Amino acid sequence: MSFEWFVAARYLRSRKGAHGTAGGFLSFISFASIAGIALGVWALIVVLSVMNGFQKEVRDRMLAVVAHIEIFGAAGSVPAWEGLLAQARRHPRVIAGAPYVLAQAMLTNAEVVRGAVIRGILPGPEASVASLTLRSGRLEALRPGEFNILLGAELARALGVAPGDRVTLIAPQGNVTPAGVIPRLKQFTVAGVFDSGHFEYDSALALVAMEDAQRLFRQEGATGVRLKVDDLHDAPAIARELTRIVEGDVLIRDWGRINRNWFAAVQVEKRMMFIILTLIVAVAAFNLVASLVMTVTDKRADIAILRTLGASPATILAIFVIQGALSGAMGTAAGALAGVVTALNLDVWVPAIERAFGIQFLAKDIYFINTLPSDPRLADMLAVVGVALILSLVATLYPSWRAARMRPVEALRHE
Repeated sequence: MSFEWFVAARYLRSRKGAHGTAGGFLSFISFASIAGIALGVWALIVVLSVMNGFQKEVRDRMLAVVAHIEIFGAAGSVPAWEGLLAQARRHPRVIAGAPYVLAQAMLTNAEVVRGAVIRGILPGPEASVASLTLRSGRLEALRPGEFNILLGAELARALGVAPGDRVTLIAPQGNVTPAGVIPRLKQFTVAGVFDSGHFEYDSALALVAMEDAQRLFRQEGATGVRLKVDDLHDAPAIARELTRIVEGDVLIRDWGRINRNWFAAVQVEKRMMFIILTLIVAVAAFNLVASLVMTVTDKRADIAILRTLGASPATILAIFVIQGALSGAMGTAAGALAGVVTALNLDVWVPAIERAFGIQFLAKDIYFINTLPSDPRLADMLAVVGVALILSLVATLYPSWRAARMRPVEALRHE
């Protein structure tokens, strides 16, 4: 151990000051600084892990309805969707595909009217692309010509229907008659209810057989094809590669572009939370400045003696920089360890707290996610630890510079 590290470690462990009780007070201030840094690091890691968990949970629920990649006609339809799907399947990372017809309509039951997005599908291929949770019914019930329909759970609740009931679909394409344009109506039988876990889709999405949708909305072919790839995180790169494989007047977008606004909002919120919670670490760093300033004042006689024995100002500077850095590192390590343990056990501890105190943090009737998910990521942890160490190091500079400028004669004058 070098001389600077040896003295810094002695000062960090010291509990008796040169002026009686001052040493004990300094020890408390140092402990408070370390605890403050640990608290800030712990809070940052836990909050970022929870936000990552919410993002992952919502993303997974979205992907139960939204495909990894969509290819659709720029003119609104793709007449030869079989060839389009065959071209996309040539990419080695595309593992499944399904055509779809997409349109908007009104659904009515008695006096209740709701707008809905109607998606015409082929049950077999659709099952390989989507992972819907069906509360009742099956995708296979969507047989051509039977005009069955699967409703999102919230949409079925709003319409007040259950499997076996009938709803009327009003298509925007009307029939032209001498009396004017008459809306096209068709009754559908509710064959089941699905639950994606995402309110936006459960409240506005309805599935019908693809041929029924083509007939009702007078569309030839398909709106496009939906693709599933082997790794959803690589979907943007695969979508770019597909632009060089797929021919024709089509547009290609991945799941991130489909929900770009939502993911952008989440990222902004995450950055703001990081900045706000970093202020906790910054406050602890100010405490570290105060602690080192008081340490320098308490140790001025020691500094003077070290200077008279030949220690250079750079040596004195290094001693107090190392002491402050050690305090910051101890607090950062303790906070990081506590944060990782908390983030990994939130799914156990939060339910235990709710049962013990009879409370519920996320009510089922308000939030569509009623658990507190956690997804700790190494990149976030490294960023938090790096910021905490840098703030701790910066906090040591002024007190250490002040100690290095201290003149031995002035320090010993009052001793």
